[in-house]
Amino acid sequence: MKATPLNQIHRQLDARMVDFGGWDMPVQYSGVIAEHQAVRSAAGLFDVSHMGEIEVSGPQAFDFLQYAMTNDVSTLVDGQVQYTAMCYETGGVVDDLTLYRFAADRYLLCVNASNSDKDFSWLQGLQKGSDFIDLILVNRSPEYAQLALQGPVATKILSKLTTVNLAEIKFYHFAEGDVAGIQTIISRTGYTGEDGFELYCPATEGVKLWQELMSVGLPFGLKPIGLGARDTLRLEKGYALYGHEITAEIMPLEARLAWITKLKKRNFVGQAAIIKAKQAGLLRKQIALTLTTSGVPRAGYPVFCQGEKVGHVTSGTLSPSLKKGIALAIVPATIADSDQPLYIGIRNHRILAERTVLPFVQ
Repeated sequence: MKATPLNQIHRQLDARMVDFGGWDMPVQYSGVIAEHQAVRSAAGLFDVSHMGEIEVSGPQAFDFLQYAMTNDVSTLVDGQVQYTAMCYETGGVVDDLTLYRFAADRYLLCVNASNSDKDFSWLQGLQKGSDFIDLILVNRSPEYAQLALQGPVATKILSKLTTVNLAEIKFYHFAEGDVAGIQTIISRTGYTGEDGFELYCPATEGVKLWQELMSVGLPFGLKPIGLGARDTLRLEKGYALYGHEITAEIMPLEARLAWITKLKKRNFVGQAAIIKAKQAGLLRKQIALTLTTSGVPRAGYPVFCQGEKVGHVTSGTLSPSLKKGIALAIVPATIADSDQPLYIGIRNHRILAERTVLPFVQ
């Protein structure tokens, strides 16, 4: 398995380690519920150095990304971040990612860890045999460590280690500056629904940055957070996870990602297939469900309507905030748009699930 620069830190903290997409990663330290609540009430620190970073630069960088991405790159200014996706010609999703604009001719893509090599190869394939000659693609993933500092007091903690005016960094924007003596990309983004930052630094400085943040954050209630709580936090907000809500077989519109799929912009990869599916009427949609009685829905569990299996759970958990089972599921559009009762199959039981407006937790 691959290991992040902080692997030994996690082991020293006696974290429970798991194989996550080929990476040796901490799933929990003190426990998923305690870590989840720490992020909601104070702050948590995540090692997300397994994520991939791909640099796109050159005179044709903008045109190339406008062709490769579903979102409209023309709306970005220097120092701004955009959530977007890349699609196959079929309309299925290659990956979802965040796009950082440093200059009109220089961008950085943060892609999902398990997709990093695939994404880079896919981008290279788009360039090959095309008119995008003045373009440089570089996989920078091994060069970065990435930490996510998330929670209501994240700003107070980070301000102790930097002179950068954090108040000037708006949501989905970033700045470059010194944090604990380390040159860092400070991005006001995250995957938890809380205020916070994603911090990119040289891989060789990842351990130092972690230790400095934990040292100043301890009085504020900062705790190390594993993948388990990362998943419950994102699910309470209804955020998509690649391989679950979005896949090579699921289009962005089916996954409630129409807001990052700009069908009116000039041609992008997969646009024709997505438009065709929309015009014909989407055959399936994703919905949010909350269990009415006890039970824990999990990915892959069946969804029933009128006694027939009609879909499946794409992500599910017991919400630490609501103390209820919550799930995202994909079902036929006709059922998604109806008020017919739905049930989730859990072991040998079918539990009534109510349709819910996202996010599950405000």
